[in-house]
Order: sequence, then structure tokens, then C-alpha cells
Amino acid sequence: MSKYWSNKVKSLKPYVPGEQPKDKKYIKLNTNENPYPPSPKVIQAIEKVANSDLKLYPDPEVDCLRTTIANYYGLKKDEIFVGNGSDEVLGFSFMAFFNPGEPILFPDISYSFYKVYANLFNIDYKLASLDEAFNIPLNKFLEKNGGIVIPNPNAPTAKYIDVESLEELIKNNADSVVIIDEAYIDFGGESSVKLIKNYPNLLVVQTLSKSRSLAGLRVGFAMGNKELVTALNMVKNSINSYTIDRLALAGANAAFEDKDYFENTRKKIIKTRERTIKSLKEIGFKVIDSKANFIFISYPKIYAEILFKELRDKGILVRYFNDDRIDNYLRVSIGTDDEMDKFVEALKEIIYR
Repeated sequence: MSKYWSNKVKSLKPYVPGEQPKDKKYIKLNTNENPYPPSPKVIQAIEKVANSDLKLYPDPEVDCLRTTIANYYGLKKDEIFVGNGSDEVLGFSFMAFFNPGEPILFPDISYSFYKVYANLFNIDYKLASLDEAFNIPLNKFLEKNGGIVIPNPNAPTAKYIDVESLEELIKNNADSVVIIDEAYIDFGGESSVKLIKNYPNLLVVQTLSKSRSLAGLRVGFAMGNKELVTALNMVKNSINSYTIDRLALAGANAAFEDKDYFENTRKKIIKTRERTIKSLKEIGFKVIDSKANFIFISYPKIYAEILFKELRDKGILVRYFNDDRIDNYLRVSIGTDDEMDKFVEALKEIIYR
């Protein structure tokens, strides 16, 4: 610990990203990346703008992409905010809508960046404990609060909440901003975006990293009442007016325009997920219901950390969280059919030896 560090840095517990190994080639099922490449139209769009204009700053208003997203979801351009990945959008949201001394609420088993941002921005928080089946208890989000964050589907559990149930939560928290984090919504769930027109306190956050195969491009966005979007822009322009570069803007725009490619890859992942769940259950695994591009699994006879290490030795990476209540589960991203077949076969070798 350096003497030059601020007191804030000394107290931080940063988010720990999934392993990105460089020592050898692995089947990577640990970071919820899309197993399929981006649309060819994305690559073409990026190549087209990779020219001498890179000497110029990108559009700070991100007008073209905001218009594309607005048209896609039936919203207005001033109801769209775009950031450098949904993590940045969430970080800006914590600064824009939550106050120190007014505890916000989010689930106890969830995306660990929520705690990181709360600590970074001095936001008090209370955790709502998931039940034994890993359901988010919406009744615990009815107490007085300074804001709410609900991931839907949740991570790492993959469980989904129907929009009608979320609407009740949003309606009953009219004095707080309710953020619905929909990073995985395209893999079987219904977005809450249709509620925006009726609830000015709702902010829906999505990303192009998962369902549109653009984790390496870093584009996320928020949808909500224009007053919420104005606040996000005020935060952004107090930190960095140019968060999205020219290549990312072109690629993201093309990803939304190629609807056929998006639907094809999305459906393939869902089909592979369901086939993998069936195979795992047949060999004795417990699999939590999933509407995401990953599954949350446990085996009653071998501890999860042992499975994690032995899978790694076999060249397959999954995610293990050494945290209370989930330390006997593995989170497994959905890969191609071939990758998931190899994953299941590797598990059989481990459990049947």
C-alpha cells in the first residue's frame, strides 16, 4: 500500500473480472461472452470508418446511434443515453441518482460491481437476501430507500423476473429511481422498456457485449425519461465528453441494423443452453432456471471449487465465486454446441472416474 494513495483508494475493493488467460488456448465459458462473432456488417462498418477521420473527435452527442436505438425500441432520441459499456452507464447512474446517507437497495447475491460503485461514490446500501431458490424477494424493495437496482436476469444466478412483477415494484417506488439492469435480457426474457412511458423513475440499462457479440467494442446504453438522460449526460460531460469512439459508434449502429443476424445467434444460444441443461440434469447436476447466456450449476457429490480446478486442468474455464451461499456453484457461459459438448464430456470424466 503506497503512501501516495488517497484514503479512498486504500479502502477500495475493486471488481474482479473473469480470467482472460494468455498461457494457452482454453474453451472460455467464464466471462459470458458471445461464442459467435459479430455480424459481418459490423466489421464492414468499422473498416469503412477506419480512415483519416480518426484524427477528429467522435460525436459527443452520439446522435446517430441514439436515433437507431430509439427507433429500435419505439422511444425518442432524448430518452437514450450511450456509454462506454453498461458498467460505465451504471457508474454514471450511481452518481446521477443516488445520494450519500440515503441507502439504496439491491440483491445480496448479484453483480458485484454494485457494491464497488456504492463504496466508490460513498453511497450507503442495504442488501435484500435472495430466498433459498435464489429468487429476488421483491417485497423487500418496498421499504423507504434512496434508489433500487435490480438485475434482470440476475447474475450469477440467471433467474428472471416477469415484467408485471417489476411494474408493481416500480409503481410502489415512485420517489426513487429504479434501475433495471438488463445485460442478459435478450436470451429469453422480456424487457421492461415498454414501462418507460408510464414511469418517469425507471431506467433500463442494456449492453451490446452479450447478445450482439461486441464485448470488445464497449458500448452500453440506458433508456428512460429524458430528465434521467439529462442527468446522465451532465455526469458524463463532467468526466469525459467523448466516451464512445468512431469505430465503436459505427460498429454498434450496424449491429442494431442487422436484425436477422442478431435473431439467429440469439436463438442458437438459447437452443444450446436448453440442450446443455438437459444433459447436465441427466448426469445429476442441479441447474438453476436460466433466461441468460449462462447457467448456474451445482453437483451434490463434488465441491464446486474442485470441479472448477479440474475443468481448468482440462482446458475449460468456468467462473467460481468463493462467496457465502454460492460457493458450491459454478457459473458457466453458453458456448457453441461443440464447446458445450466438450464441457459436458469433461464433467463426465471428472464425476465418473
